[in-house]
Order: sequence, then structure tokens, then C-alpha cells
Amino acid sequence: MAAFGDARLYLERYIDEPRHVELQILADQTRVVLAGDRECTLQRRHQKLLEEAPAVGLSEPCRQRLGDLVVAAARAVGYRGAGTFEFLVDRDGEAFFIEANARIQVEHPVTEMVTGVDLVKEQIRVAAGEGLSLAHTETRAVGHAIECRVNAEHAYTGRPAPGMIRTLIAPGGPGVRVDTYAHAGCMIWPQYDALVAKVITHGHDRGEAIARMRRALGMFVIEGIETTVPLHLRVLSDPDFLAGRFTTGFLERFALV
Repeated sequence: MAAFGDARLYLERYIDEPRHVELQILADQTRVVLAGDRECTLQRRHQKLLEEAPAVGLSEPCRQRLGDLVVAAARAVGYRGAGTFEFLVDRDGEAFFIEANARIQVEHPVTEMVTGVDLVKEQIRVAAGEGLSLAHTETRAVGHAIECRVNAEHAYTGRPAPGMIRTLIAPGGPGVRVDTYAHAGCMIWPQYDALVAKVITHGHDRGEAIARMRRALGMFVIEGIETTVPLHLRVLSDPDFLAGRFTTGFLERFALV
């Protein structure tokens, strides 16, 4: 009462060892398009480090149920543009709504890689009053995609590692995409976000996407600052990660204190 002028309480259920999944939509004046789902469970201090599409931790019945739910919700509120509906999923596969982000997300490339839809372009089209260019109301995921966030941080402590990048050589090859602003001679300032680059790989299945990511990160040369690349390489070889057995606390096993 003293803090808010209202003595009522809102109690949220505590979910032990959840997975974090999100569903992508696009909407214009006439329709809502479901653009698939993403696995965003691998986090450090509640900040996502590795994302996948489609989500590993969703059963097909849950995927269908959540897809119907978010489309109905977007229609109910007259949503326009790109949007993400986020959920926690417990060990029994029950999903609990967290929030809806009314904007493009950092991890949008994994959805673009499996659907072939340029989410940023579609968002701009809607904002310009042109409407979506998509012919269907639901996209189809082809293969599997993974995104690793390469941050200017100590790989195992998360300590910020700002500084001057002396050398930057980005990887390439089939199924590899790199989104970055950085270059040799670029200063990574401590006042801003630590994200240096996003490495995204696509494969026919999850195994191929992982293999391409390991190869791409092994080729990525960044000298002058510490990055999260070593952490990603360890995660990508972890048996539990490879088997899809992980929760939001998974990265704690790699932490140095």
C-alpha cells in the first residue's frame, strides 16, 4: 500500500528449471501470420546467448496450441507489425505467458533462415501502410538454424571486455550468416551493449546446423578483445546440449566464480 497505493498482490507461479520459448508473428491491417517459434533457453543472467529455430523444447501439440493462442491474441488486440510472444515451459510441457515484445528481436535471423521471410522488411512494409507481402497465413520451417551471440565479454565469467578490435575476419561458407557492425580498428565501448556480432548457421537438421556453427566459430578471428566464442564452442560440444537436455540454468555449469 505504501509503495503503490494498492494493497492487492499479483502472484506468479514459480517454475523450476524452465525452458524459454517464443513465437514470432507478423500482422497487418487484415491478417496475422505465424512465423514459427524459437528456443531461447540458453541464457546468462537472463540474457540470451544462443537461440535456435524451431524450438527444441516444444512438443507438436504444444507448438500448435501456442501458435493458435498467439494468433488469436494478436487479432484480439488489433496488433500490427512484427511481434514476439514469450513463454516459459515447465518439465511437463505446460507453457506460461511472460510478455509480448512489440518490436523486432535480436534473434530474428534464426526465424528468417528457416522460413525465408525477411522480418525486418515485412515490419517496414506494415509501418509504411503497404501490408505484408506474404501469400499465406502461416510459414513453414525448413531445416534448423542456430544463432550465437558473440559478445565482448570474458567467456566464463561474463566480465565486460571492452577495447579495440585489432583484427576481425568473419567466417563464411554454406549456411553461414554473420550480422555485425564491427571491423578491424573498431572500438568496443564500455558504455554500450557488449554484442559484437551474431553468427547464424542453417542446416537440413539440428545436427548439421550445429556442425556448421562449430566450423564457423572456429574460423572467426577476433583479436584485441575477449569474446564469448570459447564458451559457445564448449556448449556446442556438450552432450546434454546435443541431446536437447537443458534449461535456463544450463550455462551455470560453465561459469567461473
